[in-house]
Amino acid sequence: MTWKRIVGLLLVGAGLVILALKLGHYYDPTPAVKRLSTKAGPAVAKTIDRIQPERAVYIFLVGLPVCVGALFLFASKTESKTAEKVPVGEPLVVHRPIKASARNKTYYACNVLQVGPETRQIWQFDARNGGFALNRQQITMPGEPLPKNLIARDLRSLFQRKLNVAWLPPENVFLRVAQLPHSEFNETLAMVELQLEKLSPQPVAQIVWNIQVLPHSGGNMQTVVVVIVARNVVEEFLGQLEGQGYLADRLELPVLDQLSGTAINDDGAWIYPDALGSRNAALVAWWYGGVLQNLDFITLAEGNRPEAVQEQLNQMAWAGEMEGWLKSPPHWHLVSSGSTASEWETALRTALDQPVQVLEPLPPPQLAAATARRATRASPNANLLPAEFAERYRQQFIDRLWMRGLLAVGALYLLYVIGYGGVLGFTMFQASGAESARDKISNDYTNTMQLKATYGVLKEREELKFAALDSWKAIAELMPETLSLDNWNFGDGKRLVLSGSAPSNEHSQEILDFEKAVRNYKDQKGQPLFKRIGGEGGLNRRIGPNGTILWDFSVELNRSEVQ
Repeated sequence: MTWKRIVGLLLVGAGLVILALKLGHYYDPTPAVKRLSTKAGPAVAKTIDRIQPERAVYIFLVGLPVCVGALFLFASKTESKTAEKVPVGEPLVVHRPIKASARNKTYYACNVLQVGPETRQIWQFDARNGGFALNRQQITMPGEPLPKNLIARDLRSLFQRKLNVAWLPPENVFLRVAQLPHSEFNETLAMVELQLEKLSPQPVAQIVWNIQVLPHSGGNMQTVVVVIVARNVVEEFLGQLEGQGYLADRLELPVLDQLSGTAINDDGAWIYPDALGSRNAALVAWWYGGVLQNLDFITLAEGNRPEAVQEQLNQMAWAGEMEGWLKSPPHWHLVSSGSTASEWETALRTALDQPVQVLEPLPPPQLAAATARRATRASPNANLLPAEFAERYRQQFIDRLWMRGLLAVGALYLLYVIGYGGVLGFTMFQASGAESARDKISNDYTNTMQLKATYGVLKEREELKFAALDSWKAIAELMPETLSLDNWNFGDGKRLVLSGSAPSNEHSQEILDFEKAVRNYKDQKGQPLFKRIGGEGGLNRRIGPNGTILWDFSVELNRSEVQ
């Protein structure tokens, strides 16, 4: 069971347990969500209130774990299905799937790696103007790591694809030439697969293979170079690359680009001493009628070199005569440079006793650029990299993105928690300082409030005293001599009740005038002393004993409440 499946099961189980507890009324996490949202901050609390805490429980505590867990389980299921396709320990027959809708991808960069016995060299090409331009090249020693900034993939690789190509060591590669009817690439793959048992020197179950189509002078035919490599050699080479951190997308053979880059102007043999990675071995390409007829290898023996070279080339020529494509004496061409060219030229001239034309091979940067162009334009079906390795590399890349994404989310969450804790701590520090300041001034505040209340009472008493005096003064000034004041009541600090009597009914008008004058009385500041409408009622008159008129009315002081 992979870690993805374990994490997915834990998340899905946690969500389902919370859902079961809530539906069974054993536990309701809604109050906890409210408390957490309140502690998390005003913005989170407002969001939770907007979507309602009950729904937040189902969304965040149930739905989110179940969805994330389902994604992990789906990724684990996909990975397990991929692993089931390739049983461990069983020989694997590498067939080329025929895809009708296979399309070439667009690449923004291409790395080409050459692993030599003493050094490793990597070239990086950038896509420019429909081609690839050399951006950087670097040579590293076997103990030094490859530059990660060149070979590593990150999130940008999802949008700007990078192709990692590795040159397969040529010493364990078999090359075969076949002339087939001209057809589409997938049909050509199928035709080669039908003849693979005849072309391969090893059992088909133990090899990986690929094809390269070369120009052909005939209109209805095509030349196909079949590249065959033992599967254990490929797996060992890929293991070395993985140990260096280089995950190859394609395995290519540079000699194919050297063949394509050589100008063929007559019939004969072209000898490539550097094609096999050894000074004592060379690849021989036989071109007749503008068609590549055969590919074979020759070696330089330690003793009688010219005789050994002559014997090997004569055997190839006899085989060509028997097959019918060698119809004239060949012209000899040596594609090499430096000391290797001098050594081979001497051996060939001595062995053949014929002129040998020496040609300059493509330099390594140009050869790497040709490999980059060919690899990026090649069909997705043509690749020496086994399918299970490509799938594993892709899964590792996706897993790395997942882990980096989770780590980034965790780091952001940790930063948020740290920031929130810092803000909360600073706020609590400010609150503690405010509480300390409050405690220091609490006694002064209490005394101040008591003094304020005492001042308010004294001020109100003073105002009531002056209001009573003003009221008495107003009654004394306004009351006619014919009327008598029997009762004076100043209650609640705002209402004045007056009652009295008049000798007879003839003084009723004087009572009305007095009541009106009292209500309209103004103090020394010119402000009304009483409200025009106030009291429990208007003027009341009734007949008393001996024909006297008893009257009473009430007014309210025109004053504001004391604060």
